[in-house]
Amino acid sequence: MSRQDPDVIDSVEKAFRVLQAFSGEHPSLTVSEAAELTGLSRATARRILLTCVKLGFAEAVDRRFRLTPRVLRLGYGYLSSLPIWERAQPHMRALADEVRESCSAATLDGEEIVYVARVPANRSMSIVLSVGSRLPAYPTSMGRVLLAALPEDALRRYLDSVELKALTPHTITDPAELERELRRVREQGYALVDGEREEGVRSAAAPVRDGTGAVIAAINVSANAGRVSVDELRERYVPRVVATAHAISGDVGFAGP
Repeated sequence: MSRQDPDVIDSVEKAFRVLQAFSGEHPSLTVSEAAELTGLSRATARRILLTCVKLGFAEAVDRRFRLTPRVLRLGYGYLSSLPIWERAQPHMRALADEVRESCSAATLDGEEIVYVARVPANRSMSIVLSVGSRLPAYPTSMGRVLLAALPEDALRRYLDSVELKALTPHTITDPAELERELRRVREQGYALVDGEREEGVRSAAAPVRDGTGAVIAAINVSANAGRVSVDELRERYVPRVVATAHAISGDVGFAGP
């Protein structure tokens, strides 16, 4: 049991730390790499990795471990418990077809957004994302919608702790400026981002609300800057994104203001 919290099992917490060490940057890990990334001892990391292999959540090849598709069961349990995404898909497909751009939905997990639904455009873009993809919240349109909906104390903790890296020359890296932008997003009901996470990609997002009015997700459309100007994004795309988010919210019980 945890020395800090009698209700927390240390071994389970450590196992999840190891599972979360795998990523696009680290698709496979040695025992030493897993230990270094998680701060665990080599012996503990080794036991956890071998347990994951025995349970079918990982495989080992040439002393390197990688996750297996079985780990998707963990994420599917979350998605399948939220029928909202089944209801959202037709609305998202209609929006993607109308504007001929990709449409995504995401929720907030700590300092990151996690994609929970996505309808790709029928054209190629430089950004490749899928359900389960994670991105930092601060330079993304959906992230800003979700951050703007946080209670004041939670938003303050986020701004005090987040590391704002300059991912492009356009990324907001000043906490005070980001706070002003988030308050603007809260007031206007949508977020617009121009090349802050990836140069050449513009996006607009709006909040999805549950029956109580709480923001539970965000949806967006993303477009190549060479095809869509900022003015067109604001004037043509934003109203459609907002209307789609409102329609999804209505399907899950939100009656509006």
